[in-house]
Amino acid sequence: MKPVLALVGRPNVGKSTLFNRLTKSRDAIVADFAGLTRDRHYGQGHLGRREYIVIDTGGFEPDAESGIVKEMARQTQQAVAEADVVLFVVDARAGLSAQDHDIAVYLRRLGKHCLLVANKAEGMREGAQLAEFYELGLGEVIPVSAAHGQGVRDLVEAALDAIGLSEPEEDAAAEDDGTIRLAVAGRPNVGKSTLINTWLGEERLVAFDLPGTTRDAITVPFERDGQKFALIDTAGLRRKGKVFEAIEKFSVVKTLQAIESANVVLLLLDATQGVTDQDAHIAGFILDAGRAVVLAINKWDAVDAYQRELVQRSIETRLAFLKFAELHFISARKRQGLGPLWRSIAKAHQAAMRKMPTPQLTRLLQEAVQFQAPKRSGMYRPKLRYAHQGGMNPPVIVVHGNSLEGVTDAYKRFLEGRFRKAFDLTGTPLRVEMKTARNPYAEKDS
Repeated sequence: MKPVLALVGRPNVGKSTLFNRLTKSRDAIVADFAGLTRDRHYGQGHLGRREYIVIDTGGFEPDAESGIVKEMARQTQQAVAEADVVLFVVDARAGLSAQDHDIAVYLRRLGKHCLLVANKAEGMREGAQLAEFYELGLGEVIPVSAAHGQGVRDLVEAALDAIGLSEPEEDAAAEDDGTIRLAVAGRPNVGKSTLINTWLGEERLVAFDLPGTTRDAITVPFERDGQKFALIDTAGLRRKGKVFEAIEKFSVVKTLQAIESANVVLLLLDATQGVTDQDAHIAGFILDAGRAVVLAINKWDAVDAYQRELVQRSIETRLAFLKFAELHFISARKRQGLGPLWRSIAKAHQAAMRKMPTPQLTRLLQEAVQFQAPKRSGMYRPKLRYAHQGGMNPPVIVVHGNSLEGVTDAYKRFLEGRFRKAFDLTGTPLRVEMKTARNPYAEKDS
């Protein structure tokens, strides 16, 4: 699981600017899910091969009693609960405030890993201006300038070191044990808990809970028809022997982590509500992560023919980017349509891990070019020479040749369709990358 860093502090201390530095982009995941404020953003970053999730929160007032300020405080408290390390951001220029003291008291009481970050500290690294922040009782003060990028790398290293996250090691053996890691994703109240309860109670599955932290999605190993699965659940499973509670405490962090750590994602939708913005966001997460996916429309028994037609149309329009995924109409409560789900999950996993020999890929590439050559770009027409597999889960096909920067997106989609059909890549994203050969005479000509 990727570690989670939460940015906390009073308003206008530069949390969002620091968030942009930590994620190295403004393509933050806006968590406009029910119950979350627009001021709460999720993004992903990395330091070398060490990856992490960052949460940006609104201005924090721990003792707020009413209004939007109380709602923002509640959301910040949830972010802190999900975080592995809290980055408490203060304003080095404005100095210490009473609100900083209140936040420090709250964080000390939690006993979590907490780093005190003095932002806007350009030129203050050795200055006495930072001394007053030590009275917050949170240890060393880390000076940074989010606007200029100063000290940000040291901050990330300190945060990741605090939780003992070292450089990840390649572990190919873990992928070869035959276990399919399956994440059940979806917004609250679509029936994730009902579906999981049905699986565990009716399918004669061997299941037990593994210990995890509060922020972790719970992993349940089980077996069906000789195939081992590791179910990564975001719905909040309880210990075996207790009643499974249907209360869904939705967490963007848990969903992101479950998707990232899975081989296959089952995206569950609600037939009574159609495809919502929340569903489209989660589907986007899955596609960005490159995970194999199966779509399931739950509560199909609860809608009439007209509503069914509307749902199918909304899937075709709003989830068109997942057209490679197999679609199932189910009722978790009545246990209808669940058998074919397993076949699609296994099929999607097989496609995601498919090995594609270089000679076969190259032959398919040449046949595609003969059938339809790429359009001329400027003075030259792209020449596609050979292809090889560049990765799995998701499958990556690297095409080599000359002037490939002129290959259009439409032609890439054409190639993708040919490769998909030849290797039966149902249920998994496929990435086609172009790699142009270096021109040995380019420097001489210049």
